Amino acid sequence: MKKIFLLIALLTGTFTTFAQQANSSAQTKEIQWISLQEAYARTQKEPRKTIVDVYTAWCGWCKVMDKQTYTNPDVIDYLNKNYYMVKLDAETRQEIVVGGVKYMFDEKNNTNQAAIALLQGKLSYPTTVFLDAQYNMIQPLPGYLDAKAFHQVITFIGGDNYKKESFDQYKEGTYKETFKGTKL
Repeated sequence: MKKIFLLIALLTGTFTTFAQQANSSAQTKEIQWISLQEAYARTQKEPRKTIVDVYTAWCGWCKVMDKQTYTNPDVIDYLNKNYYMVKLDAETRQEIVVGGVKYMFDEKNNTNQAAIALLQGKLSYPTTVFLDAQYNMIQPLPGYLDAKAFHQVITFIGGDNYKKESFDQYKEGTYKETFKGTKL
């Protein structure tokens, strides 16, 4: 009888440990952020769309998006599978070289020239910039987006649906059908 209780206790402990490890690894899943230069280099070898999160240290909505949108498991999964993800501090003073083009800090605008180019001169934070696999601009999207709205946008662009239908058509049709099991 003692052996049975000991075996049950051992199995329960093992199961609990595995469950905690599985839960812990699910909670620690994060977006794989890389630099603009690294994303460009990877795109040359393995073409994929790139998202550039253009932010500043003082931007409150940027911080909210980091805490609420970029931590959503469905968002993380989709981004890591379909995009190269870049975080670009618009006010970085570091020189950025992409495809042989140097971007320097612009004292007049207190902004790096890379951010100015990506935002097409409209400095607004946060702005999510979508680039295709050849590093051509698809769309800059200024402002905060919650996880559900962001998931709709990243799947709309990630699945090339923007080439076939309007965003409103996508949200009401394709998105609802494709992601009906998503807990957003």
